[in-house]
Amino acid sequence: MKKLILAPLLALSASALLAQDITGTWQGTLQAGGRDLRIVYQISKADAGGLKAVMFSIDQAGGQPIPVGTVTFQAPTLKMAVPAIGGNYEGKLSNTDATAMTGTWTQGPAPLPLNLTHATDKTAWAIPDPPAPPKVMAADAKPSFEVATIKPAKPDQGMSFLVNRSGMLNSTGTTLSFLIKFAYDVHPRQISKGPAWFETEKYDITAKPDVEGIPSLPQLKMMVQKLLAERFQLSFHRDKKELPVYGLSVAKTGVKMTKDDSNPNSLPGFGGGGVRGLNVRNSTMEEFAGFLQSNVLEQPVVDQTGLAGARYDFLLKWTPDASQTALGGGPPAAASDVDAPPDLFAAVTQQLGLKIESTKATVDVLVIDKVEKPSDN
Repeated sequence: MKKLILAPLLALSASALLAQDITGTWQGTLQAGGRDLRIVYQISKADAGGLKAVMFSIDQAGGQPIPVGTVTFQAPTLKMAVPAIGGNYEGKLSNTDATAMTGTWTQGPAPLPLNLTHATDKTAWAIPDPPAPPKVMAADAKPSFEVATIKPAKPDQGMSFLVNRSGMLNSTGTTLSFLIKFAYDVHPRQISKGPAWFETEKYDITAKPDVEGIPSLPQLKMMVQKLLAERFQLSFHRDKKELPVYGLSVAKTGVKMTKDDSNPNSLPGFGGGGVRGLNVRNSTMEEFAGFLQSNVLEQPVVDQTGLAGARYDFLLKWTPDASQTALGGGPPAAASDVDAPPDLFAAVTQQLGLKIESTKATVDVLVIDKVEKPSDN
């Protein structure tokens, strides 16, 4: 009699798992960096079937929603990828009434425990109103830096280059080489007759635009060009030269990146690199190619994807070679490390649906006629 009773109960339990509805609000506390961070996922049904979600980190980003790229649920396992911040969640329902989930959050080398509960209207945490979107600089504005402070940086200072919500540029550990590469979309091989201190002298820069709002990328480049001319006395002439280059194109598999239509006029974001993961937000392929040629690869990179104007969010992880360790977070992984990500070229194809191939092209070359160390503030 016990066997006859047990079998129907097992069948009922399995069917209950398959029929579970996990849409709604899920919330839990993540312990990270010595802080308790309240995490909320709002899961709903997608128009084309399947599931979609949005994430909130209440104690870090307030009411700012973080888009979730993919959501898959195969009872009892839920998986969510959040490419905007390079994170992943995986959890398993711990009961048949879909009210609790045991899982982990991964955003770096080590996963952290993150258990979730299915909240009700009464138990759901209040999500603050999202901050007002930052003001965007007028499209027809031709800005300059009204005030710019340039100070020598410590030799071991890491490099950052950020624009805040008010449009202020804050840069640390920045070389003249980087500033020229950024301002004029060139690779170091496209810069001729640079001074001896071109790559070694570092500067911390704080600069305020004379026009209100966050600049577009062309406007930011325009301001840096003016800064170079005024404070570094940079002058140059252009030439043409055939150089080995890398062509960035779409692979046969097709694009695997998440399209981002939320902020078409905002600046792209690039953070991290190598085995830690390069977290890219709101970037066109032309901007991504520019980042690769300025910060990763030893040759100019030409955008040949045909994806002009489209913006994407993605996370790219690769094992850097000796020439890429600046963004790789250290030396290349040991050959015995079977869990190490592939090299950059394979990673771009496998993770993004793109390919990088060697070719030759005639490109612009900047020949420096004059440049000086920056003038006093």
